[in-house]
Amino acid sequence: MPIAQEPTLTFDPGGTAGATVTADGTWQVHALAHRKTMKAISTQLGRAGPDAQWDLSAIDSLDHIGAQLFWQAWEYKRPASLKLAPGQEEFFKRLEATGKLELPRQRGLHMNWITTLGSGVLHFGEHLQGFVRLIGQVVQDLWRFVAAPQRGPWKEISANIFHAGFQALGITALVGFLIGVVLSYLSAQQLRNFGGDIYLVNLLGMSIIRELGPLLAAILVAGRSGSSITAQLGVMRVTEELDAMLVMGISHGFRLVMPKVVALAISMPLLVIWTDTMALIGGMVSAKLELNLSARYFIQKLPDAVPLANYMIGLGKGAVFGMLIALVSCHFGLRIQPNTESLGRGTTTSVVTAITVVILADAVFAIVFNGVGF
Repeated sequence: MPIAQEPTLTFDPGGTAGATVTADGTWQVHALAHRKTMKAISTQLGRAGPDAQWDLSAIDSLDHIGAQLFWQAWEYKRPASLKLAPGQEEFFKRLEATGKLELPRQRGLHMNWITTLGSGVLHFGEHLQGFVRLIGQVVQDLWRFVAAPQRGPWKEISANIFHAGFQALGITALVGFLIGVVLSYLSAQQLRNFGGDIYLVNLLGMSIIRELGPLLAAILVAGRSGSSITAQLGVMRVTEELDAMLVMGISHGFRLVMPKVVALAISMPLLVIWTDTMALIGGMVSAKLELNLSARYFIQKLPDAVPLANYMIGLGKGAVFGMLIALVSCHFGLRIQPNTESLGRGTTTSVVTAITVVILADAVFAIVFNGVGF
């Protein structure tokens, strides 16, 4: 195999006829692959320009890569004076026939924001329609369950109560206790300035039992159990278990969705009571340390400070929040496509949407029961 000679360019300023550029050596990819060689050749080609007289007859061997370098230096057209060796004409004929690559101009979208807004509205309407359809399906399944309870999914309901309720006792107790400590500590500092130490029980009782307890429990369950429900249904879609259930004549709503809705409607009020209790215990401990309020005074004062209606509102919030979390999680779980990317995106969207819906529902409760419990 002959040894490749380094590609070179020779410039002759010439006279009135103009400059002459002579190329020799090997103009193939293996000779041009060296970084220093390629840099030097590109610099020289840029200085030459297409108006000079080009002589390529001294080149030992030429391939498409070398021809492309000359073609770019000539600004994608054949120079007026060009001398080629036999066999080189074919390369430049192909490049000449190809022409200069021009990408189609993209049309500017001046009203792109309207398209984005319309797409978002249609997407939201599609989700809302599917969510309403899911609620209707759950109502039908509940009626079927009430009509024939002996054939109901009792094992599924029990299992979901265990997973969504009992296994969440630890995290809800920890977060509730810490929130009670923080809220009591900060409130005590402000009440001490105005001599209102005895009103700490009123402040903690109303805020925790009516608002913070149900909301904290719902957010924790939405992040913990809501993501689990969506991921479970998504994995069943990926492994084609949902399709197998339909082939076997088993309803998704009756065996998968309705048990989760019933289980969270039962377990969420119990978790609200548990979270309220732990938060009040945390507040009681902090009140003893900060304001020297005894636990006996705290417990005796609490029933008078918080009317019974607030307990009922808190328990009602828990049941409604639980059903909303289950419905949102099942809605996104059943819409997951059979691929892992859709599974991850659907689970994330489910948790964010469930927490948002819970906060919106809490705002509705605050408006509707504005004059109740005071």
